[in-house]
Amino acid sequence: MRLKAALEELAEEVGVADASEALGVPRSTGYRWQQPPRLGPRRRRPPSPRALSGAERKEVLDTLCSARFVDEAPTTVHAKLLDEDQRYLCHPRTMYRILSAEKATSERRAQRRHPEYKKPELLATGPNQVWTWDVTWLRGPVRYKYYPLYVIIDLYSRFNPGWMLAHESSPAR
Repeated sequence: MRLKAALEELAEEVGVADASEALGVPRSTGYRWQQPPRLGPRRRRPPSPRALSGAERKEVLDTLCSARFVDEAPTTVHAKLLDEDQRYLCHPRTMYRILSAEKATSERRAQRRHPEYKKPELLATGPNQVWTWDVTWLRGPVRYKYYPLYVIIDLYSRFNPGWMLAHESSPAR
């Protein structure tokens, strides 16, 4: 606010352009600060003469929500209407806008819900009931040469009943 007051004071003596330059303010800002503030609501843009009327919008919405097209995308509805009836309601983008205004732009197709699978859980209440395994790759004496170490683990006691060091990993058959 102090900068605005300083610009107004200096502008009376040297002009808005020179005062703006002296204070390091863009010249357009200096001129805008000189204008009185706008009061009242902003003017709205008048609707386009090509905009759909209320009855046309209702017809498009009724068509999109009809039993025949309720599961179809607006682009598909547009193409089908042109192919079958040679009828043009509006552009597909306008159909999307109308659906958006009615808050009906969610997925229109019936989709299958994936069931929630329970993670497998291994539970051992004593030793030697559940065994699991792991593979660790050990670095060899030569660069880029690794050897797989297969380890068997008792899940209950964390005991290692067996292991094997292989020369190479064999593919599963």
